[in-house]
Order: sequence, then structure tokens, then C-alpha cells
Amino acid sequence: MAFGSSEDVSAIKLLLLLAVMYGLVSALTYSVVHLKFVNPLGNDAPLDRFSEGRTIQHVRMLSQEIDGRQEGRPGLKKAAEYIKGQLEVLKERASSNVRIEIEETTVSGSFNMLFLGHNIALGYRNHTNIIMRISSMVSKETDPSVLVNGHFDSPLGSPGAGDCGSCVASMLEIARLIVDSGWVPHRPVIFLFNGAEELFMLGSHGFMKTHKWRDTIGAFINVEASGTGGPDLVCQSGPSSWPSNVYAEAAIYPMANSAAEDVFPVIPGDTDYRIFSQDYGNIPGLDIIFLLGGYFYHTSSDTVERLMPGSIQARGENLFSIIKTFTNSSKLQNTYQTNYSEVTASTFNDERAVFFDYFSLFMIFYSRRVAKILHSIPIFFLVFPFTIGRSHSWSAALCDFIKGIFIHTVGIILAVVVPVVFSILRLLLSSQTMNWFANPYLAFLMFVPCALTGLLIPRIIWRRFPLSQDVSIVKTSEEALSDEASFWGGFGFYAILTMAYLVAGLSGGFVTFFVCASMLPAWIFFCLSVKFFGQRSLRSTMFYILPLVPCLAYSVYFGGFLVQFLIEKMGMMGSLPLPYGHYVPDIIVAAVIGIVTGWCTGPLMPICGHWLARSSILQFLLHLSVFGLALSSQFFPYTTSAPKRIVFQHTFHTAGSSQILESTYDFSVTDSNSLLFLFKHSPEVAKELNVTSEFSFESASFSKRNDWMAIFPVSFLFSNSLKFPAQKDDILKQYEYFPELSIQNPSLNSVKGPRRVHLELSLGSLQEVWVAVLNITGPLSSWSFADNLLPGTEIFGGGPQSYICRLSGPSDGNWTFWLEANSSEALRVDVAVLDQKLVDPMKRLKDLFPDWVDVTAYSSFMSSYIL
Repeated sequence: MAFGSSEDVSAIKLLLLLAVMYGLVSALTYSVVHLKFVNPLGNDAPLDRFSEGRTIQHVRMLSQEIDGRQEGRPGLKKAAEYIKGQLEVLKERASSNVRIEIEETTVSGSFNMLFLGHNIALGYRNHTNIIMRISSMVSKETDPSVLVNGHFDSPLGSPGAGDCGSCVASMLEIARLIVDSGWVPHRPVIFLFNGAEELFMLGSHGFMKTHKWRDTIGAFINVEASGTGGPDLVCQSGPSSWPSNVYAEAAIYPMANSAAEDVFPVIPGDTDYRIFSQDYGNIPGLDIIFLLGGYFYHTSSDTVERLMPGSIQARGENLFSIIKTFTNSSKLQNTYQTNYSEVTASTFNDERAVFFDYFSLFMIFYSRRVAKILHSIPIFFLVFPFTIGRSHSWSAALCDFIKGIFIHTVGIILAVVVPVVFSILRLLLSSQTMNWFANPYLAFLMFVPCALTGLLIPRIIWRRFPLSQDVSIVKTSEEALSDEASFWGGFGFYAILTMAYLVAGLSGGFVTFFVCASMLPAWIFFCLSVKFFGQRSLRSTMFYILPLVPCLAYSVYFGGFLVQFLIEKMGMMGSLPLPYGHYVPDIIVAAVIGIVTGWCTGPLMPICGHWLARSSILQFLLHLSVFGLALSSQFFPYTTSAPKRIVFQHTFHTAGSSQILESTYDFSVTDSNSLLFLFKHSPEVAKELNVTSEFSFESASFSKRNDWMAIFPVSFLFSNSLKFPAQKDDILKQYEYFPELSIQNPSLNSVKGPRRVHLELSLGSLQEVWVAVLNITGPLSSWSFADNLLPGTEIFGGGPQSYICRLSGPSDGNWTFWLEANSSEALRVDVAVLDQKLVDPMKRLKDLFPDWVDVTAYSSFMSSYIL
């Protein structure tokens, strides 16, 4: 590799200049994404300001002082008492012109749901919601109100500081701010602290089905966390563009992107937003979620120390301003208003808007109607390259234009394909995947040079193909014609993509429209500079680059955040069957980085490609790619700050209320580094389980999918799960009785033909039950759940079609229900009960795992019945 010619020297200068530019923009992006520009206020902040310091005190109490806020554990009740106590204190010191109402309600119900693509029925009882309503003394009970929702229960095995102690604490601080600032809401504000979101949105469902204030809600804000901080992004909004318009007007630190609404439906998971806005209401609202710090999401490391400074401050200031704007809006209506139907017809028929923030400085917002016009404009500019000044050669210009589009398209495709190929080649030589997981910069080092190589390859080939236009006829230099065809080809690619977004009804078309809108002035500046500096001048090239800087900076901002979010989530995306499952995470990350690289640098290629598409530059990039891939192999994928997740289940197969048939330890991982990798790097665990160096999947005992029934449908993310024998006696010392299903009132059950079987599920002596799951197969025609409506069937563990029902609520009482069969054929009911209390040997085994492993551990009691 040598840079001998003057053009090579100029090319390397341009490459270094671009590297510096992108480096500075990346540093700015890091600062913005991690909210370094936000100054968090401490405990001594003025009472009329939102304080992150005061909020953190609530988070510390909920996640640290209170031990466990999971359903079935005492901490959940203590959290409810703490929240209600804080609200009562606020009520006592509220001014006389504010009315504060506080309620603690218990909700019960049953309904069917499609979750993670699977059909389930949900039955629940006695879950706690805490509700606070703040209104003026002159407001009416039927006045339209604004609902702010957050959940105070936490997932299995997690302190839940981010998810969602931070949400509840922020709501408490905002309620305090309303009281202490002297602001009297123009319309009522309802705070719903719901106690059962992690069990599939049960608390919000109970509120929407039973509470007297449900019909007063005219807008809502759902506060969530998929991490411990970073951008508090608006991931969903609607129906209509009104909620996002309110956000655009009100947000102090705007963090919203309509493209997220295109992506969110394909992400595994859901929030209470669907209950309020889709399933059980058509209420306009916002779904606002912490997205970074995903390494700790649903882990034991989701502690108050992991919260990102500034994140809660930005969230709180945004929420308070948004609440004010909602309550003052004339569009805030509910079903009690006489003109409600007219308002909804005029206001809410508008489709979702297009919006995005620019480095959290300001919001750009426009309606779908404006988008239809605006995003169509680039297509009309495509007539220029082969009409103006081309009266004698428009067909040749058209041919060159098509070549330009083809070259640019192939470059973008290769920007994705080349990193994917490199990732596969590396994994063919390694048994370890996801080396970039704990060090995301490695992913950029590994795949960005590969992607740039892919972008440049077509540009080298472009030189070998002659232009269709005749230089003597057009009276323009060959270099000018080549640049023109290359530019309009690149512009045409983004214009067509913008139109495709529009036709598909997606909201992310602003991304490519921004590129188009930036390339046009860049081209004009370039054409003007050519007259002074020449066609092949670095100065002319700089005049092309400078107008693109705002667009390229945004591309780095959004693209860098997307890659960081994706990398953090790859640790919990599930383990796919080997051997192809070994490659999937690296392929996904390589492909996404390729797409982002193409987006961030593609607009430069029409002009800069002349300089960069040289064999010397390609050699440098290839050497850099090989260096990145080799360097990454020296890094271990996990650290305490980026742990590997495993699920550890102590499975008890029982018969009757006190008999253990089998006891096993079942293990599964949630990423592509298998259990063999885990045992290799956890020698104490391997020794305890008698796993030797000769151990392999061929000789192992696999867990079946129905062994994981207690966490259905999350169990569908698992594969290559292993089981090991475990002792039975320890559980007999801990519990006297185990869960048992029994037939009640046998005389009411017909023996032949259609029949109804009355059943009772006892949870035995179990102390910390999170959920009980029923898997029912056979000629089931009706049941007492979900208003006697059956959900869709599931094929669970390779068995026959079945119906799945999850039951949750305090375990101090039995569940009674009935099943109806339409024939005399037997019904089979498999029962799995998840208990969070562990026996001592399981605790000791859990403690043997290294500190870079996060273990979610629980006990599962399984039994089967033929009815």
C-alpha cells in the first residue's frame, strides 16, 4: 500500500479530513445522547423546579430500601404503601384552591391478548393501583383530564430502578411540583401508579375496565423505561398527530422521532400504551421511554447507581411542560362533551405526523398532508439532469442517470453485504460471537471500514464504463458529465426511497428527504465553485461537503444512537438453534452498521467518490478492517457493565400436593454464546454440575420448550436449553404442599357428551408466586375466563393445539373456574407455577456464576391432569 501519486496524496488528505469531521460529530452525538448538556438539580433545588436529586431519593427507596417489587413478594405492597404515603403528604400541604383525591384500588379481571405474536388469556385478581387526581376546586367530575401512567412493579430478579422506579419517582416529583409551584391545572391531571405492568399490562387494563375516571381521560402520557437513561424518546404517539404536536410545542429537551413508530412494532415487547390507545381505548397519547442503558434492563444490575445523570432531569422538565400544554389545549375532550364526536371527526382523522428532533435542540414537525407534498418534491427534480441543456442528448443523459442510480444502489447494497461477509468469515474461525457487545466502539472499528469498502467498489467500476453522452455534442468535459451523472444518480436513489416511504405509509421518510434537501444546495455550491477552482479540485469538493454537514451530522446522531441501542439489546434477543444461530447477532449488527454507514456517507459519494475510489484507499480500508476484526478477537464479550444473561429454573415435576416426581436444574441463555461457552468460562459452575471438558450438546440432556411453560411466551426466545438432575429433598423442607388442580362438584360434571368441569387450583404452601400458567389441550369449547371467549390456539412444545391462560394475584386463596368440552374426549391440563423463593442449594449454585453473568433464577412447579 503506497500513496505515490499526487491524487493519492489528495485522497488521503480528504479521507483524514472526513475522519476528523465524523469524529467531531460523533463526540457531539455521544454528548447529546448521554445528555451531558443537561444540568441535573440536587435536593436543594427551588421547590418550583423539578429536581433529579429529589427524584433519585424516591428511586433509592423503591429499588434499594424496599426488597423486591415483584408480584407475590412483600416489597410490592410496601412500594404501594410508600407511594400512597408520599401522595398523602402532598395532599396535606396543598393550597385551598386545589382539590386532591387519592385512591388505592384493587383490580381483577380476565381478557385475551396477542403478545409477542402468541395468543394468551390473562386472568388476574387483587392487583393494586394507586391513583391521584389533581384538579381545581371549580372543576367538574366530568371535565376532560390528562392521565400520566407509570408502573411500580418490577420484573423478575430486578430491583427495577430504571424499569420503572425512575418513572414512578418522576411522577411523584411532578405531583410535588404541581402542589409546591402553585400551578392550578386548567383541567384535571390523573396520576396512575399501576402495580402490574410486567405481568402483561394488567394494572392499566384493570383501570380502563373498572375505574370511574376512565371516561374522563382526554389524553395520556405513558412513562416507561427500556434502560437506565439516555434519550427519553417518544416511541409511539396517536391516534392522530395531535399528541406529537403537543410534544413538539412543549418539550424542553425534545427527543422524538416518527421513524421510531415504524420500528417499534417489530421490537419484542409492549407497553401500557396499547391498553389506553389501542386495545381498550382510543385515547390520544404519547409513549415515552428511556432507551439507553439496555445492558441493565430486566437484570439485577438495574440499580440506582446505574441511572444516567441528567436523564431524569430532562424527563421531568419535559413531562411537566407537556402536562401543562395538554391541560390547556382546546382539543382536550372526552366522551362527556356534547361536541365530542365533532371534535374527534375534525381533529383525530388526521394521520400520524412526521417529526424529529435535531440534537435535542429543537423539533421539526409537519403533518402527513404536508409530508405528501413535501416528500414528493424530490421526484420532480429528477427531470433536470436530462432536460435542461440536453435538447440533443436527453436520451443519453437519461441513460447515464440510470447508470448513476444503479451504481449508487449497488454501493449501498455492498455497504451492507461486505460487513456481513466479513462477520461470517471471522466467526468461521472463532467459537465466540458478540465480541463487540461490551465495547460497542469495536463494532464500528470492525464494520465501518468494510462498509466504506463496499460503497467505493462500484465507484472504481464506474470509471471503466464510458458515458452514453457525447462530449462533443454536449460541449461539457467528461469529468463534468461523470460528476453530473453520479450526483443525479445518488439524488435519484434518495428521492425514490423517499417516495417509497410515502407510498408505504411510513413516518420515516424525513430521513431520506433531509438527504435530498441537503444534496441540492451542495450541488449548486459545487457547480459554482468549479468555475473558480476547477472540476477536480479539493476546494470544489469542500464546497460540496460543507452544505451537507447538518444532514450528515444528523445521520451520525440518529444512526449512532440506533446502533448503540441495537448492540445493548442484542444480549436479550434470544438464542437461535445452532449452527446458524451462532452467526445471527454479528450479521445483524454488521448489516445495521452497513446501513448507517451508507446513510451517513452515501450523500458524499457522488463527488467525493472520485477521490476515495482508489486502490490505495481500498487497501487501507481493507487493512483497517482486518485489523479491527483481529483486534476484536482479543476482547471478551461481557463485563459487569454489560453482563451475559441466563435463565436458571429449578423445575419440580409433582404429582398430588406433596409428591415430587422429578427435580432438575434447567438453564438457558438469551444470546448466541451458548451454554457450552458459559460453562467453559465458569469452571466452578461446571464443576458443580459435573460438566467436563468432553461435555457437548450431543451428550447433553435438553430441556423441552414446555419445561419453560411458566414464562410463556418468553420461552420461545430459548433454544439449546439444558437440564441437569437436582436433589428433591430440599424443597420438601421448605414447602409442605405443592400446587394442585382438583375437580369440584363432581355431580355437576356430565360423563358423556358436552360437559362442564368445575376446577379449583390450589397454590399449596408457595410463598412468592409470580404467575400460574395453564396449558389446556383437547375439545375445549368454552371456559370461565375472558367473558367465556377462547383465545387463538398455540402449538406448545411440538404438542397439539392448545389454549394458554396466565393467572396472577395473591396466592393466599385458590382459583376456581370451569372448562367446557364439546365431546366426551378427555381434556388435558398442564399447570406450571412460578415461585420466586429458592432452595439453599440453588442459591449456592447461583452464587457460583462469575460477576459478568446476570442470573434470573426461580422455581417452577409443574403437574399434569387428565379430566
